[in-house]
Amino acid sequence: MNDEISILFENNRRWADGLKTNDPNFFSNLAKQQSPKYLWIGCSDSRVPANEIIGLLPGEVFVHRNVANLVVHTDLNCLSVIQFAVEVLNVRHIIVCGHYGCGGVAASMEERNHGLIDNWLRHIRDVGEIHADELAKVSGDEARKARMCELNVIQQVSNVCQTTILQKAWHKNLPLSVHGWIYDIHDGILQDLKISLSGEREFKEKFRS
Repeated sequence: MNDEISILFENNRRWADGLKTNDPNFFSNLAKQQSPKYLWIGCSDSRVPANEIIGLLPGEVFVHRNVANLVVHTDLNCLSVIQFAVEVLNVRHIIVCGHYGCGGVAASMEERNHGLIDNWLRHIRDVGEIHADELAKVSGDEARKARMCELNVIQQVSNVCQTTILQKAWHKNLPLSVHGWIYDIHDGILQDLKISLSGEREFKEKFRS
């Protein structure tokens, strides 16, 4: 086996042994069921590991990741994850987490062709066009990109809330909240973007007022 691959198996054994040392029944209990309270929708960026940055163990957070943490209404993969999390796992919190320094967001702001991924980035460009006046007032390229990362998270929170899955859950008065966060890869700290919605009325007040 290639050394670069074999080291991953060695790391896995050390990781599993460490968990079993702390709790000999950890994996036997974990295998029986998963009952997370949280669904994490984040970026595929390798610097943003969902479980680790919020200090949760396997089984405690259900995770979906893609380039630039998008929630697209035609993306059956993402929608299936949301439906399974809400209707089967009964999660209580959906967290949309972006991060500063997001390559997908940065690429969406460049005026050049990136190939196939441009079809995906188009969704972020749409967000940029909606907020063009605000972004034009931001001084500095890096600050503009950072604000775009935040605006993208806010839009994806809206997109989650508009899915038929969330609408159905809220109509049933299920205790389900959607949150928008952003992660700073420079210091490892999460920031709350102060957009947490727990029902249709809150959503309309925030996005349709």
